[in-house]
Amino acid sequence: MVMNGATMEVGAVAAMRYVTDGIRAARLVMQHTEHTMLVGEKASSFAISMGLPGPTNLSSTESMRKWIKWKENRCQPNFRKNVLHIDSCGPYHPKDKADLGGRTYLMDSLVGTIVSKSSHAGLHNHDTISMAVFDKMGHIAVGTSTNGATFKIPGRVGDGPIAGSSAYADDEVGACGATGDGDIMMRFLPCYQVVESMRLGLEPKLAAKEAISRIARKYPEFVGAVFAVNKNGVHAGACHGWTFQYSVRGPGMNDVEVFTVLP
Repeated sequence: MVMNGATMEVGAVAAMRYVTDGIRAARLVMQHTEHTMLVGEKASSFAISMGLPGPTNLSSTESMRKWIKWKENRCQPNFRKNVLHIDSCGPYHPKDKADLGGRTYLMDSLVGTIVSKSSHAGLHNHDTISMAVFDKMGHIAVGTSTNGATFKIPGRVGDGPIAGSSAYADDEVGACGATGDGDIMMRFLPCYQVVESMRLGLEPKLAAKEAISRIARKYPEFVGAVFAVNKNGVHAGACHGWTFQYSVRGPGMNDVEVFTVLP
């Protein structure tokens, strides 16, 4: 996902196969279509038709090794819940069903307390990169790219391509980027909240902390982090469930500076 903070244009791709450069594909969506997001095989076809290399086999020796080990471990973890299975690798069927008036309804608890799950998000199971860039005119752009969570259910789309969740920018205010348990974080649009909090006058540190705290109040076991930067270049981060690091490089700096944020 990429976003232009001057025009509020967004380009995104999701569930895209056979193309290595997802962020360039997202930029092509933003620059050359009137859409915001393309998904699946047609997103791949679009990216290739616009000049990106492909189709390409994206499997690597390491990814195949992980997949084989996962199969040997009875397909665990697999992000499924409230299911019955023939064996550990499926097929899967919903459990606790009741037939009401000829229709089948899941007896999920839709009212009451949220049951916490052990998060699969961590330092070594995803590869999210979220970035904010300011040009000399003060215009802001953000971008997020990821392969998504390891061992996700086929078809899963996380927060990476969702504007307001993985990243958000507005030239008038500033920008935000996020990483972590995208399935949880996308329910709260934390980066949209960060930017809007800064619009209302909060400093980046408080805006970031409030966005993370709002998620943690509902999901105390979630793992995630955000960085916030206002239009004046003041930046900060906030995290929950891990120690988060982000890097900054500005005019006159010979190298990036890494900032560590404690939960």
